[in-house]
Amino acid sequence: MTVTALDINQQIEKWLHSRVCSAQADNRPFITLSYAQSWDGSITTRSGEAMNFSGAQSMRLTHQLRSLHDGILVGIGTVLSDDPQLTVRGWTGSNPQPIVLDSQLRTPQSAKICHHPDRQCWILTVRPESEFLGEKVDILTVPGADSNEEQVSLQAAMNLLHERGIKSLMVEGGATVITAFLKARLADALVLTVAPRLVGGYKAVGDLQAGGRDDQVSIDPLHSASAGRDLIVWGDLQYEGVDR
Repeated sequence: MTVTALDINQQIEKWLHSRVCSAQADNRPFITLSYAQSWDGSITTRSGEAMNFSGAQSMRLTHQLRSLHDGILVGIGTVLSDDPQLTVRGWTGSNPQPIVLDSQLRTPQSAKICHHPDRQCWILTVRPESEFLGEKVDILTVPGADSNEEQVSLQAAMNLLHERGIKSLMVEGGATVITAFLKARLADALVLTVAPRLVGGYKAVGDLQAGGRDDQVSIDPLHSASAGRDLIVWGDLQYEGVDR
């Protein structure tokens, strides 16, 4: 289903509202993956470096999406490479709750996200609260994953966010976080910006076949529209494959 650029914002807002309202999970937020990539699937030239693919129209869409979610989450890699604000700019709406997935508590106190204009940043970690001092930061200690106790359990983290009132969550990256949510089958929807470039760099989605699984993820139903020179693709994520 293809729509024009004139109504893409309204289409996505209506679709997202419908999906959040009809979500079945009662112990975690509705989770939307949203990020920008090149035509060949790259999100940067190499891991740890920032690269902006979004044009003006697609960037406004990103900020609109932020305003439509209760919370917004990025990994520590994105904080260290991009130093994002995770606020709503160029669009009318409230700032979502900023959240960092930071298992080893590496977020620098100088990070912009630790000096948010109106919200206290939440940091999800397996480390104790006493290891980080910051007036605008709330440390949330989460159990470690079964496979690696040094990494935050995503399921436990999502349960905690839901208890704290986050009913819809936008996940912006980076690649390790996007892949982890897909492998855990926790992401419900995708809003993807595809820029008309070929980069041959670091991909947004890593290996989904590890750990004895044969996973594939499809987008169905699929929607698309142009936003300036960028292509916007969005839809529900459907998980296929079984444990081997």
